[in-house]
Amino acid sequence: MVNAFASSVTARNTVVVHRALMHGADDVAGDVAGNGATAPNEIEVVETNRRGHATRFAQDAARRGVDVVIGYGGDGTLNEVATGVAGTDTAIGVLPGGSTNVFARTLGMPNDPVAAVTQLAAGIAAKAIEPIGLGKVNGRYFCFHTGVGYDAAVVKEVERRASLKRWLGHPLFIYAALRTWAVNYDRKHPHFAVTTPTGDPVTDGYLTIVLNTNPYTYLGNRPLDLSPAATLDRGLVAITFRTMQVRALLGGLGGALRGGGVKASPTLDVRTDLEALSIAHDVPFPYQLDGDYLGETKSLEFTHVPNAVRLVRPIATTGR
Repeated sequence: MVNAFASSVTARNTVVVHRALMHGADDVAGDVAGNGATAPNEIEVVETNRRGHATRFAQDAARRGVDVVIGYGGDGTLNEVATGVAGTDTAIGVLPGGSTNVFARTLGMPNDPVAAVTQLAAGIAAKAIEPIGLGKVNGRYFCFHTGVGYDAAVVKEVERRASLKRWLGHPLFIYAALRTWAVNYDRKHPHFAVTTPTGDPVTDGYLTIVLNTNPYTYLGNRPLDLSPAATLDRGLVAITFRTMQVRALLGGLGGALRGGGVKASPTLDVRTDLEALSIAHDVPFPYQLDGDYLGETKSLEFTHVPNAVRLVRPIATTGR
């Protein structure tokens, strides 16, 4: 599945990626993101052009028994592919085509599709496929995180300027974060409560990140490391900021940039290995999922789903 509108996707890169996968497919039994009714080892390129498109294509591919569906685009494209094939025997593969590509980089892939495709092709050829856990919120899967409150308000601000995202990338996110903090987000009153099976509820949440993997994101080449406990074979991690004071925010994010994860404090709640949690308030609050803004809601119900999807693990190659 190719999102031609993603930041790093070009016509030339798509041709290079297709050729590399065709070459690697010589060692693969079955289709790779292709047509289940055609001959083995065939690859089909399918372009998506609107939200939800990749999910429908992936669902159809899974019904036809396709072996692997590859998400080539940003993290939102990958999320749609994973949602479409979750719970089936069809595996997902990842190629970075967006501006940040959090999940692909979490797997150790370079942030360049031409460099990354050799690793993906090697993983497909070696049949390096294993089940991984995903998060699920209000019936929808997420691969690496869901952001609630301020984080989602920032993503909303970025999406208002979506035409600039391809060209500005990280500077646009920094601008959106500063503008949202200054004028577009209530910093005086809590926005929601967070309830988990163990521990007291957090009743004064301003920003919660629910992690399925770590890091939370990347600032350039620097990972924003919120919790090493967030891995593909453990439960979810919920990190809640209980204030919007600059000192508390920068303290938490500064620790994340140094590595090792953030530490719990009176203004920062950290909970790990969660099988479920809920976030609710009587006034709607914003949320985003794997980098896609999904609007406002009064409640979110999270679960961790072990072995939700089969993943092609990239394999580092040399001499290619």
